[in-house]
Amino acid sequence: MDNRDTSAAPDPGGRPGAQPAPTAHPPRGRMAERLLPGGEEPDPRFTLANERTFLAWIRTSLALLAGGIAIEAFTEDLFVVPVRKGLAMILLLMGILLSAGSAVRWLRVERSMRNKAPLPLPLVVPLLAGAGALAAAVVLAFVLWR
Repeated sequence: MDNRDTSAAPDPGGRPGAQPAPTAHPPRGRMAERLLPGGEEPDPRFTLANERTFLAWIRTSLALLAGGIAIEAFTEDLFVVPVRKGLAMILLLMGILLSAGSAVRWLRVERSMRNKAPLPLPLVVPLLAGAGALAAAVVLAFVLWR
């Protein structure tokens, strides 16, 4: 006599007792539900591309922070104190702004993809470009002046 439980439906491969594959995604955490309400899960490739872009922005912000520290630490004989401090502050503020802006950008893009809406414009880019141009102009002026 066979004592196996045959109450479960066989899976597509014909094995008795196997559970069918779940069709719904497991629930997200409360934080994820608050940050990314509604919509549908986007293709994982797009989510991962969005994450890679976020990480590229973070690498850039770290480079700006390192540049600000380097200007302050190693250019004492090249720039007068107010210019050196000003350049360092510009680079440090750009790094902070870019770091925060990249997180906001990642979230806005993720929401747009989930809701099949147009992608938002990156608001931090004009500010970053202007501050970078200002820092480069100051350095160029002092290189030409010396």
